[in-house]
Amino acid sequence: MAEAGPGIFGALPAVREVEAGDAAALDALLREADAPFVVRGLVADWPLVQAGGRSAAEARAYLLAHARDRAFAVSVGVETQGGRLFYDDGMAMNFRMLKAGLPEIFARIEECEGQAGAPTIYLGSVDIHDYFDGLHAANHVDLGEREALASIWIGTPTRIAAHNDVPHNLACVAVGRRRFTLFPREQFANLYLGPIDNTPAGRAVSMVDFHRPDLARHPRFADALAHALVADLSPGDALHIPAMWWHHVEGLDGFNVLVNYWWRDTPRWLGHPQDALNHALLAIRDLPDDERAHWRDMFDHYVFGARDAAAAHLPQDGRGVLAPLTPDTAGRLRAYLLRQLSR
Repeated sequence: MAEAGPGIFGALPAVREVEAGDAAALDALLREADAPFVVRGLVADWPLVQAGGRSAAEARAYLLAHARDRAFAVSVGVETQGGRLFYDDGMAMNFRMLKAGLPEIFARIEECEGQAGAPTIYLGSVDIHDYFDGLHAANHVDLGEREALASIWIGTPTRIAAHNDVPHNLACVAVGRRRFTLFPREQFANLYLGPIDNTPAGRAVSMVDFHRPDLARHPRFADALAHALVADLSPGDALHIPAMWWHHVEGLDGFNVLVNYWWRDTPRWLGHPQDALNHALLAIRDLPDDERAHWRDMFDHYVFGARDAAAAHLPQDGRGVLAPLTPDTAGRLRAYLLRQLSR
């Protein structure tokens, strides 16, 4: 059994715990939440949780009984990294991405179980509906009308660097213990983020080693810690992470399984904010200072200012994309952008 590393965690305040007796109560909590919360035992009745309570081997057998016969993407780390999936000294990834059937992956996990210095084996963000039959039906949370993406995360002891996600997240621990260390959205500058275009899993991550933080190199991390929360979760527990909250995640036992649900409160036809940031890096960041200042003012006027101010002088039927977007106007704007970017 792997234990958490030394350092910061014992001093951090815990995420608040709430009760959700039924789907309606959980729905109300999710609608009102502006900070993380924990629901103990929310999914304790799942067959997967109960199988894992008997043994890791039974949890793996349960998953294999539902797995489809297809290749799974798996991250395999080096033996000396202590479960930290991160960059090496040259800013390349310290793990390899492979593909294999789930029986082969689980056989390798079982072979390494209990061995000191065993390689990290990690399956991240596997779409449950695409890779398993019947698993979601038997093990899921009723989220009402939310159109949530259900994913499963499986692995040996791991440390996943602090990152954030655009959607809201309900993370349900099925097997093994998990520790989440969380930070509000505005703490991004104090987390010393890595590159946007070279990431372990698609999102920029904190460059701080949470087990051995170097405050001489990352002094503002102390400010981030002043706002941090920690959630230590057991099988059956669930954690809600609001959109864009930063979270460092650890799988603490020899075999760990988590199921999570992602959803957004905005329509699917809206663009992705990260794409807008990437385009701004391409088009604006390297302009002369006076031009950058002008475009900052333009963004404030059209994007971040009062919603109706930029078009208040125009007739209602002549505002185009300055009016609240609809599926039709959003589609036209997307098509225009695609034409411009393909030049």
